[in-house]
Amino acid sequence: MRVVEITDPADPRLADYRDLTDVALRRVLEPEGGLYIAESAKVIGRALDAGHRPRSVLVQAKWVPDVEELLAGDIDTPVYVVTAGVAESLTGYAVHRGALAAMHRPPPAAVAEVIAGARTVMILEDIVDHTNVGAAFRSAAALGADAVLISPRCADPLYRRSVRVSMGAVFQVPWTRLPEWPVARVALDELGFHVAALALSAGAIGLDEFAARRPDRVALLFGAEGDGLSPRAMQVADTIVTIPMRGGVDSLNVAAAVAVVLWAMRGQHP
Repeated sequence: MRVVEITDPADPRLADYRDLTDVALRRVLEPEGGLYIAESAKVIGRALDAGHRPRSVLVQAKWVPDVEELLAGDIDTPVYVVTAGVAESLTGYAVHRGALAAMHRPPPAAVAEVIAGARTVMILEDIVDHTNVGAAFRSAAALGADAVLISPRCADPLYRRSVRVSMGAVFQVPWTRLPEWPVARVALDELGFHVAALALSAGAIGLDEFAARRPDRVALLFGAEGDGLSPRAMQVADTIVTIPMRGGVDSLNVAAAVAVVLWAMRGQHP
């Protein structure tokens, strides 16, 4: 492990960690720079276990031993040691989770590769809230989704908040981005997926009924927080499915809906 102490937040070696709270900036900077930020020793460890490579680590002195354990045998990755004040000035927030790592972003996988052996796939269309994306991935890992596909405008699962909320599940569940509809539907058809859209519709069937006779391979399609699924997504769906609810409530937060649907679908393979 190569330890480097830095006292100046303007040091160019710390550029990857600058202004982490500026969502618009990071949305462009991180993919274009081929990186993402992993926060906390636990999340960094899960990224490393998934085969992802760090290009540097930012840490305060009291957490250096945790990083030493993570990077055992790694003599190339620089570990930048800073004070709490430098870390806050640099990132834009008080860093309480021990360490940050700038990780090399892996190349995107092909859709066919990600879903080749899958039976239950989750599709997230245009979900822009990073917290919801992270929570959906955590449910996918916990409740048995084999893969996740996201639309071109969906929030980045490797954005720092998504990774943190998912508790590293974004490194456990295979995922990639879909092309636009209807091209995306062609890719799903080629592998025999039945597309079930979760939405309110006059022709929808209840979740229990659908789960009881689920197709062999199913892609569960969830829409954006405000507008729901796009008209194109509704057009390509084979079935519209709804979650029966009470108390005058007609919809759930998308992350909650993901958990409910995956729970209902558990163990229902033909």
